[in-house]
Amino acid sequence: MKLGIPRERREGERRVAATPETVKQLAGMGLDVLVEAGAGEAAGHTDEDYRKAGAAVVALLEPPRLDILAHVRPLDPHTALSLKPGAVTVGMASPSSELDTVQALAEAGATCFALELVPRISRAQSMDALSSQALVAGYRCVLEAAIRLPRFFPLYMTAAGTVPPAKVLVLGAGVAGLQAIGTAKRLGARVFANDIRPASADEVASMGGTFIRLDLETAEAAGGYARQLSSDAGTRQRQLLAPHVAQSDVLITTAAVPGRPAPLLVTREMVQGMRPGSVVVDLAAESGGNVEGVVPGADIAVPTADGAGHVTLVGLKDPASAMASDASRLYAKNVANLLALMVRDGTVNADFDDEVLAGACLTHGGGVRHQPTAELLAQRIHAPQEGAL
Repeated sequence: MKLGIPRERREGERRVAATPETVKQLAGMGLDVLVEAGAGEAAGHTDEDYRKAGAAVVALLEPPRLDILAHVRPLDPHTALSLKPGAVTVGMASPSSELDTVQALAEAGATCFALELVPRISRAQSMDALSSQALVAGYRCVLEAAIRLPRFFPLYMTAAGTVPPAKVLVLGAGVAGLQAIGTAKRLGARVFANDIRPASADEVASMGGTFIRLDLETAEAAGGYARQLSSDAGTRQRQLLAPHVAQSDVLITTAAVPGRPAPLLVTREMVQGMRPGSVVVDLAAESGGNVEGVVPGADIAVPTADGAGHVTLVGLKDPASAMASDASRLYAKNVANLLALMVRDGTVNADFDDEVLAGACLTHGGGVRHQPTAELLAQRIHAPQEGAL
């Protein structure tokens, strides 16, 4: 069976779905691995590296001839429709925001495994791409903040005087948030954090941060994810966070609710209450943002309330892709480990009695197996058309 690794075409994407190391693993499963020329260059892997690992490098990958297609970013609808019936895809799918592609995958009769849907259970940790890429993003966002902050992160005691440590506040203590806490702490900052899941307090402390407790409702959903707060609770949360935001030199927001726009945690007024020179990095900018007014991929100067300066609001875009080498190393292992569950002697045999494969499967046999996505498609089909009487 032929497994294809494409050159990612979305602007800014530098990762690749297989490394020379995982090519050896995939070839060991009996698969013929085809790598599109230049696919790994941005991640530090040459075409010759792939050849030496056992892959065939082709000038242009042809999806209709592939049995398996492994990718990083969601496929476009045209590519999805071009797949042959029974073809298998493995990669990020963003099902809630890429409904046209989901529909195309179903119409093509492809079996799509979306890495976002991999169950959060112990056995599936080695396939959890959301966690592996969030780790990279959490690390990167602190570096981006440190570069922009006109101050040191650590405490310095010098003959010319003492430089106090920066105060960093992290909102959201998932994988990305915890990595941000640990990285900021290693750089010498005083780190504080908040999350609407009470169980996060111990995890924050284990990374060296101080947990900020707010008088709010518990908001933990299945699988350890956060769920959306009610409107009133969200307003109360912002009110309680405002003084902590104002006292911070760096604010990092990482809160996300799977399948929904990112929750608004910080208003423009809260940002304006920070000291001149402060930096806000919104890791959720691409899914709507945790901070009011954030723009993905842009730095915005927000005037402070006292008119003495401005706060830099950073809409972080493609943070994992910015560290393409290690991000690809982790992502490629996630892909290979998931394929190892279903490939035997060079043949795909997906056992849907396996909870990992069943949970990760988005489309199969001409239908959409993931119920929430199927419902979204049904709603779109039955929604009244604009301009209809």
